[in-house]
Amino acid sequence: MLGRKRFDKNMPSPTNIPVEDAQPPSEATPDEQLVHEEKALVGGERRGYDLVKTGIEGLDERIGGLLRGRSYLVTGETGTGKTLFSLTFLIQGIRMGEPGIYVLVDEDYDDFVRGANDFGWDVESLISQGMLNVLTLMPDFVERLKNKPANTVVDSIVYGILEETRKIEAKRLVIDPIAPLMVNEGDVAWTREYIKNLIINLEKRIGTTNIIVSEIPTGSTALSRFGVEEFLAAGVFVLGLERVKNTFYRTLFVRKMRWRPVPPDIYVFDIQNGKGIVVKDKLANIVRA
Repeated sequence: MLGRKRFDKNMPSPTNIPVEDAQPPSEATPDEQLVHEEKALVGGERRGYDLVKTGIEGLDERIGGLLRGRSYLVTGETGTGKTLFSLTFLIQGIRMGEPGIYVLVDEDYDDFVRGANDFGWDVESLISQGMLNVLTLMPDFVERLKNKPANTVVDSIVYGILEETRKIEAKRLVIDPIAPLMVNEGDVAWTREYIKNLIINLEKRIGTTNIIVSEIPTGSTALSRFGVEEFLAAGVFVLGLERVKNTFYRTLFVRKMRWRPVPPDIYVFDIQNGKGIVVKDKLANIVRA
């Protein structure tokens, strides 16, 4: 289902993970793990969430960080900076000693590497150092999983990611974007069950801090492609373009931050070589200045 891209073209071709072999490892199910964790806390001391810095300049001081091991939705229309936001999150995490996995769903691997290099990020060097893995979909992904139960599809995806996560002890994960993973997109009930199971399994079985990218149609007021991702995510970042008179601003709307005292607000951000996303002041302050 997933193939691991390697930095050296002389190395073996990407690993294929057959659907029929994509069974979860022999460990507790998400529900069993949750019950176990709750029991472990009985009579013990409950602690709050550990926070993870995004590393994105100008953002952490406003939100405090992300809940470790939870999933966050980055959404917006085409061309608003979703991929760069996600890659900045991974690159900055690596600089803080947290290896990452990038599930590259909707872009050619070579194009992705060239684009990252243009920003001063040597992706293949990070792969060679064991700090990053870039996973891609196998060409027959949709055909092999079409009409399969949601749990089967989730198990295949999560198992493939889990295997690669363990190899580099990854702490961060990006899926960009989630839409092509919907092999039965026309079935609303299937899609909702699938997204729910996917996010739960990512958090309980893999344990990375996750960014899930969702593209919304131009002009839409929706927060996500399928209308369910935002309810399951611990936070939602909406990227956009705002026109004020004759000036366009790239904007980041902090729409939701679960368990964090962060008020919703719209910020202006820049895209800079070597840094990626850099969050500036509130849009209201910049427009008023």
